[in-house]
Amino acid sequence: MAGSVNKVILVGNVGKDPEIRRTQDGRPIANLSLATSETWRDKSTGERKEKTEWHRVVIFSEPLCKVVEQYVKKGAKLYIEGALQTRKWTDQSGAEKYSTEVVLQGFGGTLTMLDGAGGGRGASGGMGMQESGGGDYDAGNFGGGGGGYSEPAPKRVTKSGGGAAAPKGGFDKALDDEIPF
Repeated sequence: MAGSVNKVILVGNVGKDPEIRRTQDGRPIANLSLATSETWRDKSTGERKEKTEWHRVVIFSEPLCKVVEQYVKKGAKLYIEGALQTRKWTDQSGAEKYSTEVVLQGFGGTLTMLDGAGGGRGASGGMGMQESGGGDYDAGNFGGGGGGYSEPAPKRVTKSGGGAAAPKGGFDKALDDEIPF
């Protein structure tokens, strides 16, 4: 294989309110702990068992840090995409320690709130942001789901003029005529 892949996808609940720190030049860094759980039924006893894994998540993307700072609270359900990184550090007693973290920065860092803004204590619907390369940030996944409210779909302006709503599927009828196959 010519390359390799380092991609982590997690869906879980935030264990405590996120911590936002700032670098010396003022850039935010968000730290949070995310719990993922696995449940099964013990075959011998029939008892339901659960195992919880705790994941350290570090976010270096400024737009994602703003979302975390404003909306993510303890108990919030998140979808996270990032890369696994292990760093070496020295504790106060001089012992070398290692920490493995899911890091969101650069290409592919994604955070989506699955239970709406405010950790499920307010409006329903998801909020997500994805960091793309080159400084462009794509905000998406707003509204929808969960039985709350969602914003009505915006009207779409077509080449043929007017403010007609987009047909189902999000395609223009005028555009369909221009497809060469």
